[in-house]
Amino acid sequence: MSTPRPVLVVDFGAQYAQLIARRVREARVYSEIVPHSMPVAEMLAKDPAAIILSGGPSSVYAPGAPVLDAALFDNDVPVFGICYGFQAMAQALGGTVAHTGSREYGRTLLSPLSEAGTLLRELPAGLPVWMSHGDSVTEAPAGFAVTASSAGAPVAAFESLATRRAGVQFHPEVAHTEQGQEMLKRFLYDIAGIEPAWTSSNIITDQVAAIRAQVGDKQVICGLSGGVDSAVAAALVHKAVGDQLTCIFVDHGLLRAGEAEQVEKDYVAATGIRLKVVDAADQFLGHLAGVTDPEQKRKIIGREFIRTFEAAARELDAERHIEFLVQGTLYPDVVESGGGTGTANIKSHHNVGGLPDDLQFALIEPLRTLFKDEVRALGAELGLPEEMVQRHPFPGPGLAIRIIGAVDPHRLEVLRAADLIAREELTAAGLDRGVWQFPVVLLADVRSVGVQGDGRTYGHPVVLRPVSSEDAMTADWSRLPYDVIAKISTRITNEVPEVNRVVLDVTSKPPGTIEWE
Repeated sequence: MSTPRPVLVVDFGAQYAQLIARRVREARVYSEIVPHSMPVAEMLAKDPAAIILSGGPSSVYAPGAPVLDAALFDNDVPVFGICYGFQAMAQALGGTVAHTGSREYGRTLLSPLSEAGTLLRELPAGLPVWMSHGDSVTEAPAGFAVTASSAGAPVAAFESLATRRAGVQFHPEVAHTEQGQEMLKRFLYDIAGIEPAWTSSNIITDQVAAIRAQVGDKQVICGLSGGVDSAVAAALVHKAVGDQLTCIFVDHGLLRAGEAEQVEKDYVAATGIRLKVVDAADQFLGHLAGVTDPEQKRKIIGREFIRTFEAAARELDAERHIEFLVQGTLYPDVVESGGGTGTANIKSHHNVGGLPDDLQFALIEPLRTLFKDEVRALGAELGLPEEMVQRHPFPGPGLAIRIIGAVDPHRLEVLRAADLIAREELTAAGLDRGVWQFPVVLLADVRSVGVQGDGRTYGHPVVLRPVSSEDAMTADWSRLPYDVIAKISTRITNEVPEVNRVVLDVTSKPPGTIEWE
């Protein structure tokens, strides 16, 4: 099959634009995020199956607020407006948006009307939804039926089945809105008439065909990190071109217990991929000796990784001329680096624009349009080991930035032992899937007094940092059961002699970050 027609999510500066796109994908419909500044002609040139107008922080009356070009409605593309997009849509079509003086933020009860229409049919009265608005639509555009209201929004939802357009004042994409995903599905399936055909099997079929067409009979390399993104990207390319692909695994000596072996043995056994392993642990640790500043650690590791990878790539190029490089770039990487929405660069990503100038390879980025959950589904479909597919995100600099203080082999072994215990107990409790990431941090430059075996100890603390998130942009600390935390603590203090205290980090992001360094 060919790549499906996209549902375009027009980003008006919303914190939830990515979430809307994810929810559409979860409904098995392909979506892309585009900036509100994109001309309507360019949007239509993408042949969208539908367009969703996101929320945003502005008032439609504020100076410089994003403007919706009414030309968007001079065609028959289905349109769904959310929050700011709902108000901009109403205004562009001749409805009325007013300062009612009645703001609604957070959980609000929705009152579907007797004629609840397609989006809200048979949903209960008093349905909790998530609101975030000051202005309100007070009069729907001609031809639209008002289907719901709330205490602060006389028109909280409307739709026109004749033109296949609808809108809601609240945010159906967030978990706080009950039945929100059902509402999105009803727009996509029932109003826009889209078939739910975006599946892992179809993605693999499309990408394999595209990779074969791009590569032909040329040679390809890929850097494996042990993470799910590079593992799935490599497996996908290998399915397309087989032994034309060689993977390079740079073992910098900063991985967790068992991870290097997982790449070298389990991954190769599952895929049959040709793998070149570079053991560079001594090189990395030599350059990190005595370094305590986290930013300096990152720069050293990044520099040495590029040097090592370049050397390995040149060796392979001398054996068989390499023309392509595989990267595990994901869609959030592209969006956050300014490549997906046309918005400001939130942060730079190592997979987006971070290549050395003299690495003369053409890029293959088979995951560039995918979110993390889609990548995991692809990995499972491709037969990768469960432990690798469901591996928590792990920073490129590895354990070096989970040691507060200088990095040396002994401190790495202490942290590996504590980290392994935490991972084992999380798995034993069946909680792996409920936690986004679980950093274990060694406070190597801190010591505290303890008592073990009737004797005084002066050991290091470790910090448990389990967090829950959907995309790592924001996160909250995971409320693990106390008995699980207690078991982890007991095992670490019993089995890792250098550690005599375990603490739990209960900070959300913001204000904290997920990693400590």
